[in-house]
Formats: sequence, C-alpha cells, structure tokens
Amino acid sequence: MARYTGPKSKIARKFGEPIYGSDKYLDKKNYPAGQHGLEKKRKKVSEYGIQLKEKQKAKYTYGLLERQFANLFKKANRSSGVTGEVLLQLLESRLDNVVYRLGIAPTRPAARQLVSHRHIVVNGNVLNIPSYHVKVGDIVGVREKSKALEVIQNSVQGANRSRFNWLEWDSSSLSGKFMNIPAREDIPENIKEQLIVELYSK
Repeated sequence: MARYTGPKSKIARKFGEPIYGSDKYLDKKNYPAGQHGLEKKRKKVSEYGIQLKEKQKAKYTYGLLERQFANLFKKANRSSGVTGEVLLQLLESRLDNVVYRLGIAPTRPAARQLVSHRHIVVNGNVLNIPSYHVKVGDIVGVREKSKALEVIQNSVQGANRSRFNWLEWDSSSLSGKFMNIPAREDIPENIKEQLIVELYSK
C-alpha cells in the first residue's frame, strides 16, 4: 500500500511543526533542513508557494498521497457546505484517523498499520481499509484477538481523549463511537484550509 516512508523529522522541520508527533530534532532545530536552513534572507515565497505548502502540510499530516488528496478535495467540492471545512471533516472521518484520535494507536501511521493488519473492527466487522469513511453512529474498536497487543495497551493507557468531543470512548470494550461530524473549531490541526481551496481553484 502506497504511503510516505521518507525521513519524518525533515518534513516536520520543513513546516516548523511536529506534524508526526513529538520530535526531539525539531525541538533542537526548528528551521528547515539543509545548509541554508538558518539563513534570514530567504527568497520571498509566492502566493502559489504558500498555498502549495499548506496542501503538502495537510497531506503529510493525514498520511495521504497526491491522488488520494486530490480525489478527497473533489468529493469535498461536490458536497454542500464550506469546501475547506468539509475537506478537513472528510480527513478526520477516515478510519485510520479515528483510530488515532481514539488513542488506540500512538500515531496515524501506526493506526494505518493496525487497520491494514486487521486489528480494527467497525460495528463488529473487521475492516482493513484505512481510507474508509466512518459514519455518525459507527462503533470503532479493537478486534477481540488483538486487545492484548502491547502497542495497543500502551497507547490506550497513555491517551488523552478529552479534547475530542465528537468521539465517545468505552475503556471496558476498547471501542469508541463516532458521535458526530466535528466542527472546524474542534479540529486541532493547524491547517489553513482556505489556502488549499484557493490552490485547487486556479
């Protein structure tokens, strides 16, 4: 399955944000990688460059490749509502992201792997498609045979779910309910979605 497998710290330093989670290298060197990373007199970035950078940040944050992201934008553009907001809501409702938000996995790549390896169930049925869009009312949980996995146990115990009010967690069954589509102000990612809309509107 296609996914980004390159250096994560380099990407985080490019955007100046820990988009892959806590990063000790970003903490020490919060500037772009390369010998010119600290130079103050950098070439002024064009409007297109700013928009492109925002799209790339969203892609890397949610773990999508170019075609996947473009198709998702087309779907958001066809939907009713504000296109940029709908785009983020579609990204948030992906199964791998919901698994991550519920705290079943420590990172989105780890969540994607758990889904692909058939450790996750949706409404009691094993589902191994990370891009599946979870619907309101769906129950996402850990497969019975997988509940003892160390990576899941460690993640569940250390998770902080209080800030995601669109999810309801049941620790006894290691499952969570997708209560509603999150509002834009509830999505914590630092993404300027309007720039992405402007980029695709050219």
